[in-house]
Amino acid sequence: MNETIVTLRDVTADTVVAVCDLETNEDQKHFVAPNAFSIAQAHFSPIARFQAVFSGETPVGFLMWRPQDDGSVCYLWRFMIDRHHQGRGYGRAALTLLFASARSDGFKRMLTSYVVGDAGPHKFYVKLGFRDTGESRPNGERLMDLAL
Repeated sequence: MNETIVTLRDVTADTVVAVCDLETNEDQKHFVAPNAFSIAQAHFSPIARFQAVFSGETPVGFLMWRPQDDGSVCYLWRFMIDRHHQGRGYGRAALTLLFASARSDGFKRMLTSYVVGDAGPHKFYVKLGFRDTGESRPNGERLMDLAL
């Protein structure tokens, strides 16, 4: 069986529409902003970095992150895998690539946050090694931490 290679690629003029068309399942929509909103938001945050998740030549997801103030911590701001591509290991592969890249850039920890709910990403993040910090953000999202 051939495994499809997962890569992280910059969103370009040729791929932006396909990336913006990616969607989560209906019961997941309140857990993550639409990709078009995230891309627009990133353009007004000079430290935000975003990429599309590709399986072969097909865009299957999106992630966005930013360094924190001290330079040793980064924050996974947005992450999603399209509803048609979930459950195939693309999410784990994409974040594994992000973790390796962040580690090679000198980051020691990665933070993320999640909205509490049955179809939310909490269990997925725990399987990847994130741990709950016990803290919440002002918007109610719970914080998680991962040693890189």
